[in-house]
Amino acid sequence: MKVLVTGGAGFIGSNFVRLLLSARRDVEIVNFDKLTYAGNPESLADIAQDPRYRFIRGDITDRNAVGEVFSRGFDAVVHFAAETHVDRSIEDASPFLTTNILGTQCLLEAARDFRDLRFIHISTDEVYGSAPAGVNFKEETPLDPRSPYAASKASAEHFVAAYANTFGISSVILRCTNNFGPFQFPEKLIPLMIANASENKPLPIYGDGLQERDWLFVEDYCRAITLAIEHARPGSVYNVSSGISQPNLKIVRTILQVLGKPESLIQYVKDRPGHDRRYALDSSKFERELGWRPQVSFQDGVRKTIEWYQANSEWLDHARSGEYRNYYERHYHRRSETFRS
Repeated sequence: MKVLVTGGAGFIGSNFVRLLLSARRDVEIVNFDKLTYAGNPESLADIAQDPRYRFIRGDITDRNAVGEVFSRGFDAVVHFAAETHVDRSIEDASPFLTTNILGTQCLLEAARDFRDLRFIHISTDEVYGSAPAGVNFKEETPLDPRSPYAASKASAEHFVAAYANTFGISSVILRCTNNFGPFQFPEKLIPLMIANASENKPLPIYGDGLQERDWLFVEDYCRAITLAIEHARPGSVYNVSSGISQPNLKIVRTILQVLGKPESLIQYVKDRPGHDRRYALDSSKFERELGWRPQVSFQDGVRKTIEWYQANSEWLDHARSGEYRNYYERHYHRRSETFRS
């Protein structure tokens, strides 16, 4: 099986590449990645010499580069490449339109020439908007994106569905809840809290910290993606989740407890504009049709994640250098300037 992975140097992408190489001896993977601020080749240093793996640096909005890589011939494309951080989309939505929408359309155009190609589009639970208390969204729930990031991902989904309908592309859309685990860029909640708490720095919490999210350990999601490549029905949409929503504040307190750090490190900061209150998905369709279940509990996943960051301090130091420091200063020390009301 030959698989093209876009954005394979990112968080979920790098974990997926590693899992697929370990799960299948007969697989060949090409990782096509622009290496933006969140794309880190160090995340795949341990498999860089594997003869079944090849890295090609390129931009998914570059039609010539995309056409050239597609000419190698693949059985499946797993499309991770995207701008993903909501705060950055609030600050400047332009890169999200370019990468998430135009980049996806560029890939779909190239895919038109390969009728037997399986196109796995990695989406997000945020396309649904905020879930009322006690409600877990199903795949049939109308999309209601509430941030520029979510709007760009919803738009990309519509293009995937349109190309499937119009040109017969064998697509599958996966909408997943928040992932966490090794190699996650430290602008995201869990690695940010681990990094700051480990150094006894303040832990910035948006608003009252009671926004609820459903967290899934990244290896469980990567297993789900592998199943989707091999067994999902063409044209289908699936939710993937742990099924357990928790307030952000509880997540942070769990991290502090595992690290043996005081809750006095928590620092409440100005909330994100238009912050969705709750995300929650019903993934029973995916579980029923593909036989998937999450295998790692949240508590075990947090411990594994903390242990990984503690054992890979050099990776974390590199991730937090340069552009990240500018981002952190803007978003946590100058929030009133960054998020204009």
